[in-house]
Amino acid sequence: MNAQEIREMTDDEIDAKIDTTRQELFNLRFRASFEETDHGLIRGLRRDIARLLTIRTERELAAAGDQDG
Repeated sequence: MNAQEIREMTDDEIDAKIDTTRQELFNLRFRASFEETDHGLIRGLRRDIARLLTIRTERELAAAGDQDG
């Protein structure tokens, strides 16, 4: 998932994607404690979450800036 795809999403879609990606990451980490898994996949999920949160914060700051004046 790249930043352009995320920017095309609505705020509600971003929030839902954050929740599902965090759940995927939890499940993958849990599975990794018992068996060999691809650590690149864990890294990718962490980066996706970071992108989602960054764009959500950008939107919140832009909205706050619009309200201030």
